[in-house]
Amino acid sequence: MIDLNEKPLCTIPRVMCWPVDNLELLKSQPNESVDLIYSDILYGTGRDFGEYKDLKPKQDVIESHYLPRLIEMKRVLKQNGSIYLQMNTRINHWMRILMDKVFGYDNFQNEIVWEYYSVYNGNKCFAKLSDRILFYSLGETKFNLQYKPYSNESIKRLRRKPSKKIDYRNSLFDTEFIINRGKKVSDVWTDIPMIKGGKKYPTQKPKELIKRFVLASSNENDVVADYYLGSGTTAEVCKELNRNFIGCDINPNAIELTKTRLNAET
Repeated sequence: MIDLNEKPLCTIPRVMCWPVDNLELLKSQPNESVDLIYSDILYGTGRDFGEYKDLKPKQDVIESHYLPRLIEMKRVLKQNGSIYLQMNTRINHWMRILMDKVFGYDNFQNEIVWEYYSVYNGNKCFAKLSDRILFYSLGETKFNLQYKPYSNESIKRLRRKPSKKIDYRNSLFDTEFIINRGKKVSDVWTDIPMIKGGKKYPTQKPKELIKRFVLASSNENDVVADYYLGSGTTAEVCKELNRNFIGCDINPNAIELTKTRLNAET
């Protein structure tokens, strides 16, 4: 069993990472000990990335890998916890079925579409330039609304309204308040570009993407977990936002990279 009390990578907030299979770590954790899970999971490409091999895009392979892990993820989530799993359209339909089964259909909140820019040379279908993030929550979960800046055209349109007051849910708000607060984030995200080149890791995700999940579904001093750690972006975000963190990756180099990133921030 993993020693959950070993020396953390940093103490305030507490950041813990292990080079182990995530199922081993999950089975070592107590019930209802995590507030938020975010993981950029294996996408089922079947590719060999050198430091790790992706799962084959076959339903039985996906189910046999993820079902026991999802069961453990639900066990360690607090009764008001949330989980976000990121993937693409190779496996999101199978994962939605599995997550409905484990977390409950009624606990599904969103299928978020993250659209990013990348070079695409295919000519047999529309460009595949988006990921899917499945978001489920348990009980009366915490959720902090997130906002993004209005476009210049939207700001002009708001300022052209005849009244300086806007009726928003039966309350009057000044137009400038609405503009400064920003637009409520929907389930389609086009405002966060991908990292070009993957300088730290080939499939590294931008910090702003993960920050949005962490800010939306956790508060300071909460425990956030990432069981497919990769380059350690989630750990770094949690350190910056004062969230405690627990994570793992079966690739030891990913843990070393995470340690380097965290030490660089101190």
